[in-house]
Amino acid sequence: MLKIHGAPGSPFVRKVLVVLDEKQVPYELDPVFPFGVSAEFKKISPLGKIPALTDNGRSLSDSSVICAYLERIHPEPAMVPSDPYEYARALWFDEYADTAMVQVLGAKIFFQRVVGPRFLNQPTDEAMVTKAITEELPPIFDYLESQLGAGGHFAGGRFSVGDIAVASQLVNLRYAGVEVDASCWPKLAGFFATTVARPSFAKRLEEERALFG
Repeated sequence: MLKIHGAPGSPFVRKVLVVLDEKQVPYELDPVFPFGVSAEFKKISPLGKIPALTDNGRSLSDSSVICAYLERIHPEPAMVPSDPYEYARALWFDEYADTAMVQVLGAKIFFQRVVGPRFLNQPTDEAMVTKAITEELPPIFDYLESQLGAGGHFAGGRFSVGDIAVASQLVNLRYAGVEVDASCWPKLAGFFATTVARPSFAKRLEEERALFG
């Protein structure tokens, strides 16, 4: 059986687990907190980041790499469109979520309000949080709002890994007490509500409730 190593509250781990649940692939989750990881863990994830995957004695790390692997070994249902351009768009929004979004939503809001004080005994830098919410978050939401297409998806008019990655970052933003304002970004708010209502996401959020309430 596939084993995923990582903390369930991580947006990157969540992305992989949602893909697995969408594909109805059984797996085992090995809880690994992403700070001060062991030397043993670094053997399967050289950068010390989560998630990592082990499968029949072989290992991979990085959520996007793992999703690409899952797409090859379990191609149905596909988590990327078949059209070459839309396929690339799905990968782009996966990348955008994992870089541009996490740098603001993750590092400057979620970490400051949730991870630092709750798990690392660090105070929240509310000045950083306020600046991120008021100045850095709106351009990200403006871009995402402008890119949502047919059916409320980011690529190919269908649910894809790009949708999963974006929604996963928005979940952590919600845990930090920040919602997408539907009066400013109605398409993005609708997308998020619809996406987290999917059984694959709902299962994850139910299991994370013990961590984040």
